[in-house]
Amino acid sequence: MNNIIQLVWLIPVLPLAGFLLNGLFRNHLSKSLTGIIGSGTVLASFVISVLIFLQVKQPGFHGETVTLFDFISVGKLSIPFAFLVDQLSALFLLIITGVGFLIHLYSTSYMHEEEAPHFARYFAYLNLFVFSMLLLVLGANFIILFIGWEGVGLCSYLLIGYWFKNMDYGNAAKKAFIMNRIGDLGFLIAVFLMINTFGSVSFAEVFAHTGGVKAGVVTAITLLLFVGATGKSAQIPLYTWLPDAMAGPTPVSALIHAATMVTAGIYMITRSHVLFSLTPITQNVITVIGLATALLAATIALKQNDIKKVLAYSTVSQLGYMFIGLGVGAYTGAVFHVMTHAFFKALLFLGAGSVIHAMGGEQDMRKMGGLKKWMPITNITFLVGCIAIAGIPPFSGFFSKDEILSAAFGKSPVYYAIGLFTAALTAFYMFRLYATTFQGQYRGVNNTVHGGEDAADTGHGGHDAHGGHGHGLPHESPSAITIPLIVLAILAAVSGFLGIPEAIKPDSHWLANFLAPVVSGTEGANLPAAAGHEISNGTEIGLMVASALLAIVVSLWAGMKFSKKPDLGEATGFGKVLANKWYVDELYGVIILKPLSAIESMLQWIDKYVIDGIVNGIGRLVQYGSRQLRLVQSGQVGGYVLLMVVGILVLFLVELFVKK
Repeated sequence: MNNIIQLVWLIPVLPLAGFLLNGLFRNHLSKSLTGIIGSGTVLASFVISVLIFLQVKQPGFHGETVTLFDFISVGKLSIPFAFLVDQLSALFLLIITGVGFLIHLYSTSYMHEEEAPHFARYFAYLNLFVFSMLLLVLGANFIILFIGWEGVGLCSYLLIGYWFKNMDYGNAAKKAFIMNRIGDLGFLIAVFLMINTFGSVSFAEVFAHTGGVKAGVVTAITLLLFVGATGKSAQIPLYTWLPDAMAGPTPVSALIHAATMVTAGIYMITRSHVLFSLTPITQNVITVIGLATALLAATIALKQNDIKKVLAYSTVSQLGYMFIGLGVGAYTGAVFHVMTHAFFKALLFLGAGSVIHAMGGEQDMRKMGGLKKWMPITNITFLVGCIAIAGIPPFSGFFSKDEILSAAFGKSPVYYAIGLFTAALTAFYMFRLYATTFQGQYRGVNNTVHGGEDAADTGHGGHDAHGGHGHGLPHESPSAITIPLIVLAILAAVSGFLGIPEAIKPDSHWLANFLAPVVSGTEGANLPAAAGHEISNGTEIGLMVASALLAIVVSLWAGMKFSKKPDLGEATGFGKVLANKWYVDELYGVIILKPLSAIESMLQWIDKYVIDGIVNGIGRLVQYGSRQLRLVQSGQVGGYVLLMVVGILVLFLVELFVKK
């Protein structure tokens, strides 16, 4: 058991092996074997992660670095390829491999209509993504973390644009890739600044030598790292890629945009909390951006009719909550919400996929309704997810969200008020989604495949259309789909008990105690405990009661309202502004894309008429001169003799008169 941590390298290598096998032999593997390889490698990684977790949770364990080989060595700079196994990385290993396995299992049924080579290509991409995410959370320095960071960015591009024959999906993939590169540039500059400042990128060395560094340098590093986090974790202004990323298959949305990739920014800041806790400026920026993102995305979700778009903007909003927690110093609360969000948001996305599967590809909620009659398992599990994200006790979202809200209240009551209002909006739009989809009367058309807002051609160039071949009324999904839903529903319901507030029961916050060696300032950092501003137990209980009552009232109101009278018409007035996402994409088009297009046109003109004109002009001049000069070669000997005599005379005159 003591040597199990030395096998940590197997955790990322197994999904990498699955990627290579499915990718290289995709034309020869059957679908069943492809599914076994893709899912089995992630399951094996999960088993090893559990064994490592059991070792890490032992009392007195404070982290262990496993060095595999020397990676970069230039002068005094030495960067090993090393993994850090501690409480934070062990927790993320369980989330990534556990939820990842359930999504792989789900995909074996959900993607069953794909042709075998494309089916294997899909699983190869999934395995490569899991490998990259595991590399990100295991890296013992910022370079290994950055390699995984870039890897998940590449895989998101591949998976969002999986149906690459559809130009809209390809454009969505490019949008995600480019916006992430903008953020990644900030991350990369921060790494170079660390090398210049600390002479190292190792977590242990950087965090241990922060005391003698100027505050301005630390602020610059943390702000640049936060720029990277805004791209990867979809915060203002780099958030618009994530809703468009719904173009990919629905399991991709669950894996990348709910449980793993979009939480990479939260992981990176939590891992680097020693730096961030030293600069109040950066913390305030993070808090304000998180609040603004949470509120903006929640308002947009109110008027979306595509079931996946509602969940996409919900993800952006929930990520905003996590950044609020980071900004006010509640690092444990932020990680807690990462964990619970991974369960209930993966559940909601997979539940949406089950609905889309049953509806033959339909994604417009206005054409659904009454599905609980035909899809009892999907209905119950989806309802659990809605209750959890709405923050209704005792489900998981209540505990993790209220921990962040309580910390925000300790920092500023204004922060708390904005967060609480956003929580009410969350309950409203989620139960609008649930009531419109599962309650009321069925509004679909039998024996017809509908094209939702993101619908396109079926098959390799198409969308999430499954079972739409004259399938009649909706139907419950196969067990490979419903089993992951049931498991995730159980986790979404009970995982909140890992973080029971101290105000309710002292010393009962298991997650805070577990993460204490990492985020309590005990790892060589000159920091106080990162727990935000303290509030009294009575105040905290009062805030929790108010939040719970508000969530219950709003959820019941929205559920009854939209089950009786669904929101079927086109949005008008201010609702149209929300339906059009505050016209942010259009604004970006005016202030960014159009100027860039104008600059591009100007540069094209310069290239064509100035640069090409000069180059081609010189060529034409040389060509013309050559044509004229060749006329000197007449072939007449008498002419040559005459020219020779004239030349001799010219030289004689020069010698005789000019030189004198």
